[in-house]
Amino acid sequence: MRRRPHYLAGAGSLVWLFLVGLPLYVMLAATLRTHADYAGNGPLAFPKSFTLDHYTGAFDSGFGRYFLNTIVVTVCVVGLVLLLVPPLAYAIVRSTSRITSQIFRLFLLGLAIPAQAVIVPMFYLISKAGLYDNLLGVILPTAAFCLPMSALILSGSMRDISRELFEAMAMDGATPRRMFFQLVLPLSRGGLATIVVFSALQAWNGFLFPLVLTQSDSTKVITLGLYNFQTSHSIDVPGLLGAVVLSMVPVLLVYLFARRALVRGLMGVGGK
Repeated sequence: MRRRPHYLAGAGSLVWLFLVGLPLYVMLAATLRTHADYAGNGPLAFPKSFTLDHYTGAFDSGFGRYFLNTIVVTVCVVGLVLLLVPPLAYAIVRSTSRITSQIFRLFLLGLAIPAQAVIVPMFYLISKAGLYDNLLGVILPTAAFCLPMSALILSGSMRDISRELFEAMAMDGATPRRMFFQLVLPLSRGGLATIVVFSALQAWNGFLFPLVLTQSDSTKVITLGLYNFQTSHSIDVPGLLGAVVLSMVPVLLVYLFARRALVRGLMGVGGK
């Protein structure tokens, strides 16, 4: 049977495309226009002359240092998550103890605690530990807040592994350590990819912890570096949007290459 076109759905899709595309057009067009063109013709006008000065000016204002700091924070957070979460999820899935189950439920309470609620005691602890205005003082709390969701995702992925596979390896004399490295990790690649993308996005877009726990320019990250385009009298909108576009590129690349694993892991709690 011939399907009838759904005009209402098509109209709704066009409206959605317009609502999403218009801000993107304004942002990209502003980064390619001169200040005089942007101020004289408004944000919706098409650029009369193209320039890349806003992108180069972002790096001249110290954006490269903020970019490097953000990469360091992101890589370290992802490394800590990959170091701690897989053994934790493996213990949760394979253990039959009620104590382990209760500890896991207590651990998941971290999902219900917002960072804003603990930022004051966090500032006190980081200061007493001598990590204030240090990238390590940003890395540790960011990784800590990534652990509950990452453990939930990866434990769900490991639960999809058939018990028969564990029994077969046990009959061959495999130790729990060998099962973990030769069976669990290879079959949990989808869940691992999900927690990598999730923790990387949390670290890259982090704002509250860098804002409260750092102060000097040498420890600023991208989200704080955007303040440099604001003065006491005005805001350099084209320059600010140029820096925003540059900060979005790594996130978009990560999403393009790992979007399937991220969506599958979050919707299925790490399932297949």
